[in-house]
Amino acid sequence: MSTVPAPPHDAPADAAAADPPEKLPRLLRGRLAVWLIIGAWIAVLAGLSPLAAKVNDVQKNDAVSMLPRGADATRVAAYAARFPAADALPAVAVFTRDGALTAADRAAIEAKRTAAAAFALGGRVAPVEYAVDGRAATVTAMMAREDRLFDRIDGLRALARDGLPPGLTGAVGGPAAGLVDTVKVFSDLDTDLFAITGAVVAVLLLLIYRSPVLWLLPLLAVGAATQVSEALIYLLGKEFALPVDGQSAGITTVLVFGVGTDYALLLLARYREELRRHPDRRHAMLVALRRSAPAILASAGTVVLGLLCLLVADLNSNRSIGAVGALGVLAGAATTLMLLPALLVAAGRWVFWPFVPRPGVPARPARGWTRLGEGVAARPRLVWAATAVALGALVFGVAGVKIGTTQAESFTTTPESVTAQERIATHFPAGSGAPAEIVAPVAARGRVAAAAGGVPGVVRLRPPAVSTDGALVSVPVVLADAPDSPAAADTVRRLRAATGGIPGAVVGGPTAQKIDIEAAADHDRRLVIPLVLAAVLLVLVLLLRALVAPLLLITTVVLSYAAALGAAALLLRGVFDLGAFDHSTPLLGFVFLVALGVDYNIFLAHRIREEVGRVGHRAGVLRGLTATGGVITSAGLVLAATFTVLATLPLVTMLGIGLVVAVGVVLDTLVVRSVLVPALLLDTGPVSWWPRRTGVGR
Repeated sequence: MSTVPAPPHDAPADAAAADPPEKLPRLLRGRLAVWLIIGAWIAVLAGLSPLAAKVNDVQKNDAVSMLPRGADATRVAAYAARFPAADALPAVAVFTRDGALTAADRAAIEAKRTAAAAFALGGRVAPVEYAVDGRAATVTAMMAREDRLFDRIDGLRALARDGLPPGLTGAVGGPAAGLVDTVKVFSDLDTDLFAITGAVVAVLLLLIYRSPVLWLLPLLAVGAATQVSEALIYLLGKEFALPVDGQSAGITTVLVFGVGTDYALLLLARYREELRRHPDRRHAMLVALRRSAPAILASAGTVVLGLLCLLVADLNSNRSIGAVGALGVLAGAATTLMLLPALLVAAGRWVFWPFVPRPGVPARPARGWTRLGEGVAARPRLVWAATAVALGALVFGVAGVKIGTTQAESFTTTPESVTAQERIATHFPAGSGAPAEIVAPVAARGRVAAAAGGVPGVVRLRPPAVSTDGALVSVPVVLADAPDSPAAADTVRRLRAATGGIPGAVVGGPTAQKIDIEAAADHDRRLVIPLVLAAVLLVLVLLLRALVAPLLLITTVVLSYAAALGAAALLLRGVFDLGAFDHSTPLLGFVFLVALGVDYNIFLAHRIREEVGRVGHRAGVLRGLTATGGVITSAGLVLAATFTVLATLPLVTMLGIGLVVAVGVVLDTLVVRSVLVPALLLDTGPVSWWPRRTGVGR
């Protein structure tokens, strides 16, 4: 077994000879320059902070913002503005007893119905509707979709809950209450995620560097990136209608912290390495930037291109994450390459205390990574084959987990709107709380009623409403089944078929929205995934100036994603006792994991390519693994930890994305980048860099 060459930080200071201090630009040689850069950033952040504080003003969490563009359900949701009380949503208070309702129960419910007028829009409260089984009643109040909706729903819930006869229970559901329960999750999302993610990153940086001061500088840079990204999101959302919703804003906070810290760790590792070679810290930083910037820019470019691929998606929510996330990544790369270097140079070497890097004093040899490299190099083909089989086995964890959630399955907890819907479904036609809706030209009102009334699964039609301009009619259709059930979906498909011959007629409502969202999610997966793979492959080819190595790297990332999805499914069932991923999880998990996971391959492959040119292919692979092992592992653990924060939110969509990305990043860091990629490159040999000639043999 051959010995792994010494890590490159023990090599002669060839960089110093190439970049003597007197040849540095005057700006970088001056002490004042660093403080001018920091001052400029302070001024920029001071100007942008008031704009960043307004980012919630451009968020849209209504139905249209989450629906696919051009779908029938989206058109119906958009038509709502043309009808009287367009901003009104029904809230349904349901009262139940284990036995038959008593006379006292009925009197109390009628009194509650009268009192509910104080919370309803224009006092519009429907008569009490009693269940056929005599054990339940509902009161439907129309609620204004305005800033006070939260307070009005809270007041209605207190009214429905308090002062009831013993044994009678009340709960409030319906579209208005469901909207409140969902939006409440996002109301403080940015603040909570910023605080939790910041704390997680701070603790991990303290553990990684074991320095009481150093961790502050990357955190300052990441905090600045968050301010910059939120200000840009606000400006583009206000002036250019950039799509922004609570989900995309929350994920972007985590994304900025994750990638910003990753880039900072890479720069810090190279800077510390150069400080051991150069007595001038400005010179050391310049060399560190020249050596690490290509990998950081390639990484940021990969993530940005991957996210921008989401702009071709049909789902507005996917497009929002693509646009907003790309801005966050660009901000993270900018502060890493422009602000953090100035902060580090201004602070001086002492910021690494108690482990201050001194010129001529080599770092401790990475014996663990050296031994790992030797083990991989001994039998690379066996190693990569066994690793691929192990990762492939995890893919089977997906079996038994469905894609797509019902309303109840969308939360990791049980909000009151879900409880109310379950009670309504027990005693009334399950679709009465969230009817389907047919919008058509007003002249077609009779044809719509005749066609919809004869569809199996339709219980009844409610009184229609005419638009304010007299051109359209809206016909609510009560379904026999729960709005998010397969049976209700079949009924809506029959409704669409029955009204398909009526010009201008479209079917919407909660069930139709679910159908259209799932169809759009399937379309987006088929379209976006190949685009992301092509974008990532292009970046790798341009960075490495080769074809074989990029193909090997992209294959490992795809395998890692499949394994991560399976492992996350196992955790979803075994730890969280859930049986479904949200429809968005496979696509968003793929985009984030492929774009972010390939970062570590970029960091590794870029360093390997640099070393191959010096010492040859085999030695270069092992040197690259040894030199980057610690920093990439640290970066991966930080990124995985930041995405794990999403699992603290009570939404299955956030939980699923957090699990897939966190598990995938851990696999990428500890298995793919550390074992699989080096084994493949060693087994393939110098042909990995074809058509580029390395100039050195195996």
